[in-house]
Amino acid sequence: MVWYQVLGWLTFWIGLIIAIVLFSSSKKIYPVFYLASICLYIFTMGFAIDVFEFGKTARLATFVFTALLFMFLGYYLSKVLIHHEK
Repeated sequence: MVWYQVLGWLTFWIGLIIAIVLFSSSKKIYPVFYLASICLYIFTMGFAIDVFEFGKTARLATFVFTALLFMFLGYYLSKVLIHHEK
């Protein structure tokens, strides 16, 4: 079953509405990019789970791996960017 297309459209429209509200209330662009990255992650994970037909264990392993990857990347990039600004 191809449910990732429905997930993609729902994520897109909900993210678009929230992005418009965020930008209009704060007049800053970084929350919009943050929201866009979250929506892209949700769609990508849904796509991978649906296309590759992951079981429960593979889904959990994929979520854990990507969560750890993004935590380490965020930590590394925050250290590099803070060091670069000084």
